[in-house]
Amino acid sequence: MTERKFFAQPDETAWTELAPGNTRRVLIHTPELMQVEFGFEKGAVGALHSHPHIQVSYVAEGSFEVTIDGVTELVRQGGSFIVPSGLQHGVVALEKGRLVDVFTPHRADFL
Repeated sequence: MTERKFFAQPDETAWTELAPGNTRRVLIHTPELMQVEFGFEKGAVGALHSHPHIQVSYVAEGSFEVTIDGVTELVRQGGSFIVPSGLQHGVVALEKGRLVDVFTPHRADFL
């Protein structure tokens, strides 16, 4: 991001299909921070993975089975979870839902 951007409006950025039933769109970012929305159809999987970024996620809609470092918990709409740098994590959508994730630093691989 070369210019300073303070606001992001709905539908300003396009959705990217990641896998059947799984989409993503970057909402806003700086070099230090990034906000991303993920959409999941019921049963869609965010496969186990890890990255060096710190991640905090908010369940905007639906409910998810969330696994972080081998520990699994149900997180419903309105709930949140944090993934420290380097820990393996993933989700399963128990119903149609959306996650809003924040990463620090930004995920260059999403741009």
